[in-house]
Amino acid sequence: MSYNFYAFMDRMKYIKRWQLMRSVRSENIMEHSEQVAMLAHALAVINNKVFGGTVNAEKCVLYAIYHECSEVMTGDMPTPIKYFNNSIHGAYKELEDRACDKLLATLPGEIRGEIEKSVKPDQNSPEYALMKAADRLAAYVKCLEELKSGNKEFVKAEKSIREDLLSRNMPEVNYFFEHFVESFNLTLDELEGF
Repeated sequence: MSYNFYAFMDRMKYIKRWQLMRSVRSENIMEHSEQVAMLAHALAVINNKVFGGTVNAEKCVLYAIYHECSEVMTGDMPTPIKYFNNSIHGAYKELEDRACDKLLATLPGEIRGEIEKSVKPDQNSPEYALMKAADRLAAYVKCLEELKSGNKEFVKAEKSIREDLLSRNMPEVNYFFEHFVESFNLTLDELEGF
């Protein structure tokens, strides 16, 4: 018997982000999820090595890999619409949950439970909180990229996302801002020190 789960996951590359905004470079949820996984791993390592934490970095990465998977069925709902009011947000959350259940049903039973831990993670865990911060951090990096390319469409988003991230009072996020964010504004020659 053939199962469709990974074919569905492969379709993440067709789901575009930032649909309501003019972007210099388009972005899909597959590449976004990879970036969130990398940033979630960074935040987990910072938590553990700099601040003496004990988060599970692997869980952070796995949560990030699958955090947008429902969108292969729902599409990407623009943030201003998704969070317009509690009623819309609740209905969309329910739709995402149903999409996740439908996707999980496309896996063989003997592995479904293991994958479900990442597709439907414990939202009260520190790993989930780090992944959500990494998701916002990826959005912030996208804003910096667009602004560096002269696209003023992202001015307001950059400001509001930065304020949101810094208001979380997460030492890992503050450390990342202090040590890494400025580099995202550099050119390749500047990064390489030529």
